[in-house]
Amino acid sequence: MKKLFLLVCLFSSFSILAQNVSGISKDAFAHTFSIVARDTTTGEMAVGVQSHWFSVGSIVSWGRSGVGVVATQSFVNPAYGPEGLDLMAKGIPADEALARLVENDEGRAFRQVAFLDVNGNVSAFTGEKCVEAAEDVQGKNFSVQANMMLNDKVVPAMAEAFVRFSDLPLAERVVKAMEAGQEAGGDIRGKQSAALIVVGPQKTSKSWEDKKIDLRVDDHTTPVKELGRLLKVHRAYEHMNKGDLAVEANDMEKALQEYGAAEKMFPDNLEMQYWKAVALANSGRMEEATPIFKKIFAQDDNWREMTRRLPASGLLTISKEELEQLTQ
Repeated sequence: MKKLFLLVCLFSSFSILAQNVSGISKDAFAHTFSIVARDTTTGEMAVGVQSHWFSVGSIVSWGRSGVGVVATQSFVNPAYGPEGLDLMAKGIPADEALARLVENDEGRAFRQVAFLDVNGNVSAFTGEKCVEAAEDVQGKNFSVQANMMLNDKVVPAMAEAFVRFSDLPLAERVVKAMEAGQEAGGDIRGKQSAALIVVGPQKTSKSWEDKKIDLRVDDHTTPVKELGRLLKVHRAYEHMNKGDLAVEANDMEKALQEYGAAEKMFPDNLEMQYWKAVALANSGRMEEATPIFKKIFAQDDNWREMTRRLPASGLLTISKEELEQLTQ
């Protein structure tokens, strides 16, 4: 009860402050820790963030392929996201772009922002009114920033972890950094939401291709852990998508490899088992495919009906006799 009272008082205090300080009267809270980073091998850029605030990813993390990424937090001015990306899209380096926006922001004393551009330039700003522990630190192709942390160990721990796990893909490195930040103390209020975005090194006019990874955990008791789980699911479905493309190209061996890779990651997932069985059947390996199909049908009979419908779409190329025998 005492803890709840303190949290209510804290929220009320921030509400009164926001109403009386010029420049932040309408701004959302997102006191948090985050990382912006670039992979020097692939050129991919990422933002990872966690906070004890609902849906932190909807307001803190911004990115655009071939341009850069932005994390805007503390008393959030969301304009830093799109406006910062627009400036960097014009070729303005991260430090100059950030400086321009900070200079024109009446609420800059309460802001914490980090920019990273496609060339790996990084810049961050932590306003003097950000709640301690608040700081930012930059390294080669990354910046870590945090405010309202339990202690001053969070930012160094995140930076160290990002450097240490350099052998991992960018998204996994970012999650490792976030895990380290939480283990070091994290947000003094606890944890609630997290997000991860990854954009590519080349500009694209196709908005649906802009984000390579876009994951959000809006409300969870262990958001970074859940984010890591979702990233693993994402990787598995990357294999599934590649398997689908192989089926379209009638390359069943490639499809089997990709579906099999996905199934190894999530062996209890019926969808992954199913499409592996389809690929086996289309390769003439009905003896291997049949027991997989039968096992799936026993768990959920809807897959049996699904199988009956596939030949009309050309996704299952077995004979009518084989289909009848399989689905009876």
